[in-house]
Amino acid sequence: MAQIYIETHGCQMNEADSQDIARRAVGAGFTLAERPEDASVLVLNTCTVRDNAEKRAYGRIAHWKAVKDADPSVKVIVTGCLAEQDKDRMRKIVPHVDGVFGTRELGALGDALAMWRAEYPDDDFSVDREIETVMGGAGEGIAGPYDPLRGFVNVQRGCSYYCTFCIVPHVRGRFDHRPMRDILDEVRAKTQAGAREITLVGQTVNAYREPASGADFADLIEAICAIETVERVSFVSSHPKDLNEKLARVCATLPKMNPRFHLALQSGSNPMLRKMNRKYTVEEFLERVGTFKRHNPSWAITTDLIVGFPGETEEDFQRTLDVCATGIFAQAYMFVYSPRRGTPAAVWHAAGAVPHDVAQARFVRLKEVEDAAVRAYHDRKVGTTVRALIHGVSRKDPAKLSAKTIDNVTVNFPTVETVPDLGRPWADVVVESASVWGVRGTCIGRAATFDGAALPVAPPLIDLLAV
Repeated sequence: MAQIYIETHGCQMNEADSQDIARRAVGAGFTLAERPEDASVLVLNTCTVRDNAEKRAYGRIAHWKAVKDADPSVKVIVTGCLAEQDKDRMRKIVPHVDGVFGTRELGALGDALAMWRAEYPDDDFSVDREIETVMGGAGEGIAGPYDPLRGFVNVQRGCSYYCTFCIVPHVRGRFDHRPMRDILDEVRAKTQAGAREITLVGQTVNAYREPASGADFADLIEAICAIETVERVSFVSSHPKDLNEKLARVCATLPKMNPRFHLALQSGSNPMLRKMNRKYTVEEFLERVGTFKRHNPSWAITTDLIVGFPGETEEDFQRTLDVCATGIFAQAYMFVYSPRRGTPAAVWHAAGAVPHDVAQARFVRLKEVEDAAVRAYHDRKVGTTVRALIHGVSRKDPAKLSAKTIDNVTVNFPTVETVPDLGRPWADVVVESASVWGVRGTCIGRAATFDGAALPVAPPLIDLLAV
């Protein structure tokens, strides 16, 4: 059969777009490939939020030239934010690319797939497996057996806030909120197709407004949780400006909501927040988090932090350290500032960047403080039994499965199956140890639904051999 391989880099918005591309491809007659060397069409969904993401994307495109050289009929397609940003120059940089589709051209990509489908016969297709070493390892495709368990649904596209470091408004446009009816229809379709967890995504999901009625994000999650087939609901990312008490109250009344709120602080310094155009102060951030936690005391608060933003002083950085030292964040995604072409911050960086060694040293210090808070959060799970949704085989240990708790903690445990058991995707795991990246344990049961009873599982084969 003609096969398509879709690899996703970047945020959950790209995950949702990749699921949309997969749906269009299957509708056109393609099947999904788990390996690029098996595919007739290769699609790379790119990110450009940081310089490393851009370099990684171009590196991957260059690796795929080996597949195309082995069979010139293979088509290499690039989409996502980098495709939008570099649309005019990408063909010069990587001339073997057959198509470049921006963030607002998924419909055109679907039409192209339908047209190309006739070029590929209904037989097995595989390039010599030796190409894997040339390509530099496997990518992050979306055709794994457990992938359908997670449904990513875009509630909006673009952003209108224009943070001075962010490229998103320039590559995805201003806010474009989807009609609630379309969102609910997509949620129903994904849960009926097997999704056990729905993640609502957008650059600023809690700024959502239904175009016709004016219903807000709290109204949207109420409507989604009312759908009978929905088991669990989460959302990313939120903006502190749009966190209000109504959303806090509604989250507290909806038992299907995953107890994790991702709210990007970016900096603990008010001068830096003003320069970033973040539209709130540290005091306002903490007050709104406090309001949310009063209604939802068990929820984990996670965040994003930038170190070395142009103009950041030691005093500015110390204020960020002080916030993190309170232990407020159960997890933090921390980055050294990376200039993005076309943003005001890139101009400031060129005129007077924080020295690289200073920024790196600050990052190490911040990581030490935040890692201690994350480790303490994970340590509290040791000795408990958690229920987690399996995501697939652990990347670091193929003898283990990897899952996520509903508060977004990674759980690894020895595999208890010879083939994927998609009928019982929820694992009950006794947590035995913790680290910064997550927790480890032993699976004692598997359940069909989050609220369902778990059936006991046999001990891992290696334990039987040890006995």
